[in-house]
Amino acid sequence: MASVAFIGLGNMGGPMAANLIKAGHQVCVFDLSDAACQALEAQGAARANSALDAAKGVDYVISMLPAGKHVAAVYLGEGGLLANIDPSTVALDCSTIDAVTARQVGEAAAELGIGFMDTPVSGGVAAAAAGTLAFMCGGPEAVFPKAKAILEGMGSKIFHAGPAGAGQVAKGCNNMLLAVHMIGTCEALEMGARNGLDPKVLSEIMLASSGRNWSLEVYNPYPDVMPTAPASNGYKPGFMVDLMVKDLGLAAQIAEQSGVDNLMGKLAQSLYEQHQAQGNGTRDFSSILERLHQD
Repeated sequence: MASVAFIGLGNMGGPMAANLIKAGHQVCVFDLSDAACQALEAQGAARANSALDAAKGVDYVISMLPAGKHVAAVYLGEGGLLANIDPSTVALDCSTIDAVTARQVGEAAAELGIGFMDTPVSGGVAAAAAGTLAFMCGGPEAVFPKAKAILEGMGSKIFHAGPAGAGQVAKGCNNMLLAVHMIGTCEALEMGARNGLDPKVLSEIMLASSGRNWSLEVYNPYPDVMPTAPASNGYKPGFMVDLMVKDLGLAAQIAEQSGVDNLMGKLAQSLYEQHQAQGNGTRDFSSILERLHQD
């Protein structure tokens, strides 16, 4: 079993750290939220007064932070983790951030001989709690087996996407496509419903046909079609609209930097921003269906 510093105990980080404890690892946590730290302490974690204190002498540092600026502040500079942790420590940033910052941290780690990977996740809060997240890892091939060994305590699908920043690019591509097919699924189901089709029957037809996709199969956006989906529970997260807007913005940055005219991604971003502005930021992203009920 490994010793782990876990930094960032939000909606995703909290259950991820808890799963590492359940897997038998020694976990030391740090977060600005006292309540979040106390919750992990109650589950068996040790608590540190700072990120640096948490990272002293551990095998792994794992971070789950809101944005690139927070990741840069934690890892870079004289007071950052990279300048102060033992070179044998493997650092894994599970945050969803811009690829530029991920590459910057990866390059800084490489110069210091520290194994670092950007390892953003897919699956949302439910998968974080269940320990079934998908991890998309960017960084040196030699570090990946060490990363996989600890990530297996939190996820069931772990991929090496490529060099530093590749994990963030993979996440951006995935979530842009997710937004596009969720909106398309909503439009198809609403079109059928307005023409007298039962959305559940139409879903079954499309699942057996070429329109089959994840939104239909796992996360149906039409209320009362799939009892386990947020749509059947008042669109309670799930994966918040606020987070989808953030991820679509990051995908737009990747597209612009690489010269891709992502028209569908841009349209999805615009529609989700409108939905967010109407007060739906904390609701599940499948609630985008309701924009079709506004006319």
